[in-house]
Amino acid sequence: MFFPVSGVEVSPLIPPLVAFGISFFASMGGISGAFLLLPFQMSVLGYTHPSVSATNQFFNVVAIPAGVCRYIREKRMVWPLTLAVAAGTLPGVFIGALVRVVWLPDPRLFKLFAAIVLLYIGGRLVRDLLGKSGSKPGASREPRGIVKACPGPDFVVEVREFSSRNIIYTFQGETHRAPTAGIFLLSFIVGIVGGTYGIGGGAIISPFFVSWFRLPVHTVSGATLMGTFLTSVAGVTFYMLIAPFFPERPVTPDWALGLLFGLGGIAGMYLGARFQKFVPATAIKWMLGLAITATAFKYMLEFFR
Repeated sequence: MFFPVSGVEVSPLIPPLVAFGISFFASMGGISGAFLLLPFQMSVLGYTHPSVSATNQFFNVVAIPAGVCRYIREKRMVWPLTLAVAAGTLPGVFIGALVRVVWLPDPRLFKLFAAIVLLYIGGRLVRDLLGKSGSKPGASREPRGIVKACPGPDFVVEVREFSSRNIIYTFQGETHRAPTAGIFLLSFIVGIVGGTYGIGGGAIISPFFVSWFRLPVHTVSGATLMGTFLTSVAGVTFYMLIAPFFPERPVTPDWALGLLFGLGGIAGMYLGARFQKFVPATAIKWMLGLAITATAFKYMLEFFR
């Protein structure tokens, strides 16, 4: 099947199957998997136009609601965290879209930019995991809700405070606190990077929530997915609005290709969210860290070839 917008020719079964596999595992970490789908589109399908970022965000728009609905049903959606993330990332994603189209249309430069971003995120997450595994027996450990997944009556989130200073909630008998201003500032920066990369930002925010703010991965996943959905809607809209100003290059999404990816993502997101609570948090972190780091090194190798 030929997709004229992207210039890609591929079997219509491949995009949904690839998206399903990526989304199933990625959604457990609170990300859509778009950061892994982008390398597949660029390196395997040869889709390197700036519009690949918009197509990637359209995939998020189609696929993410299934996973978000599951987290809402299980009462693991931290709504204050979601609002803070959305408020920060939405303005940033517009800046990121302009950066991608105006300053990073060259695929090689874009890959270098993506590699630097992903290498920092993945490296930080892996470093934290190695530090914990090498800690002494008497050293303090993570809160109970972060270390082990034990689904039960207390496997829900209860918000205690949402103010301009703090976001406080309880989960599995532990109280977790995050500064509202810090969440907003991080989300704004991530919005710029995510808008440039075409991923919505969840792949960046989720590791930071876990490694920097020490929030349980089983509680941040719903918030980061919802934030990614909102910023992706804004990103796709913005790419469409600026397309007439750049008639010389493809800017708008490849709707057909993005829809096929999204259909596979719907099933992957829902099932990933469904099974996440049965997977230990440490395993989810290792999966995130290794996937992000491997993608970064792949981009680095492609840039220096």
